[in-house]
Amino acid sequence: MIAERMRDLAERDQTDLRTVHHFSAGVYAKQMHLPAGHMAVSHKHAYDHLSILAAGVAVVETDHGKQTYRAPACIEIKAGLNHAITAIEDVTWFCIHATNETDPEKVDRVLIQGD
Repeated sequence: MIAERMRDLAERDQTDLRTVHHFSAGVYAKQMHLPAGHMAVSHKHAYDHLSILAAGVAVVETDHGKQTYRAPACIEIKAGLNHAITAIEDVTWFCIHATNETDPEKVDRVLIQGD
């Protein structure tokens, strides 16, 4: 299963993703920098959302397969679908979510769906 395999890889990869949190009127954007060869951990949400690949080349892996994207790209991530991002080149990635949560310490707990 993708979620288990990706979690195992992510636990071994402790790269600082230089996360920046952006909040504005019910919209949240999580900005991350992934160096080439590194991965953002697999997870899923209870709703569809958009992600923006602002710089670089990345592979998005889901339960349905893999697709490579080159920036700039706007990508729809479907509800309930485990997804992980692997940087082929250094990547700037934005996850865009509708939420009223504005605490960076709580926002992932609100947005990420458990197994």
